[in-house]
Order: sequence, then structure tokens, then C-alpha cells
Amino acid sequence: MDITPASTTALADKTADITPAYYRQVLGKLPTGVTAITGINDDDEKLGLVVGTFQSLSLDPPLVMFCVDKSSSSWPKLRKLQKFTANILSDDQINICRSLSRKGPQKFEGLPCTAGPLGTPHLDGATAYIDCLVTAEVVVGDHYMVVGAVTGMEEGNGDALLFRAGKFGQYLPIEIPAPAEQAAPASVPASVPARSAS
Repeated sequence: MDITPASTTALADKTADITPAYYRQVLGKLPTGVTAITGINDDDEKLGLVVGTFQSLSLDPPLVMFCVDKSSSSWPKLRKLQKFTANILSDDQINICRSLSRKGPQKFEGLPCTAGPLGTPHLDGATAYIDCLVTAEVVVGDHYMVVGAVTGMEEGNGDALLFRAGKFGQYLPIEIPAPAEQAAPASVPASVPARSAS
């Protein structure tokens, strides 16, 4: 199914000033998490790619989604498996992000991992593991939007790795001061006599 908007003259006129570079610049202001999507094929070859679009989609039933570029060489291999693990990378796993962002068969070289309940790789040290079965895939513009049904999940350690404006980062909570209590109304000093009615 393709839900890409039809190319019309009116739409082209409205989006003429939205270049890919400007689009990335504006949307890059929104921080995203960094998630490794992993799987393993029948030949025990570990497969993986990194996305910044992973998110919750539905609570009941539990569904998640992510988007992957049509040019990805890893997604066609993962698609055949119809199952994956979303490894939410922790803020000390930039090296894993870089390894899995490469092309070629050596992506997992030196990356410690264990097999999860679906047989898919759980990357050691991730902040969370979400095991899924693929339930839908939709073509949207230059990406595939993939929906996964959650079959299991497990908390790991650390805080999630963030990405914003081309740079990695960490979550820093904002301490919001408690609202000041309203001052009680001033009372009339006992030494001041009350004004009598005239």
C-alpha cells in the first residue's frame, strides 16, 4: 500500500521552497531516540540497521512503528524474517550506532549480543529491548513505514542515546520549581483600633 500524496500542481507550488536540506534543518531541531533494529537469518547471519523514527503506536494491542529509507540494503533482508528486536541504544553506545550504520557484512564485528526470545540479537548494554513481529508495511514517500506487534520487552540499563541537529546527546531533566504558595492576607495589627461606623 502506498499512501504518498498524489503529485499535483497545487502541492508542488506549496512545497517548492522546501528543499531536502531545509527540511532536514527544521526537523533536525526535534530530538529523536537512536534505535537499532536487529534480526538473524536462517544462516545465522546477524542483520541490523539504525533508525531515529522508532516510537510507540498503540497501547492496546501493543504496537510500535519505525520508518526506513527505501535505499536501505539491510531492510529487504530483515523484511524476509518478519520479526525483529528494537534495541533502544544507551548514551554510551555511539560506537554501536556507527557500526550498524555502515554498509557491508561486518556490522556486528566486535559487538557483544545475546539471542532474545525470538532468536533476534539483543545488543548488550542497550537501555531496552522490544521484540516484535512485523504486521504491516506501508510505502510513504521515500520511506517504508513498518508496524510491529510487540511480543515481549525487557528493560536494560542507562539512559537513551539522543540525536539532534546532526549531533548525539544525552537526556537532561529540567528541574521545575514548585509554585510559590500564595501569601496569606495581612492581618490588622492589634494596636490599631478598628474604624467605627459613623
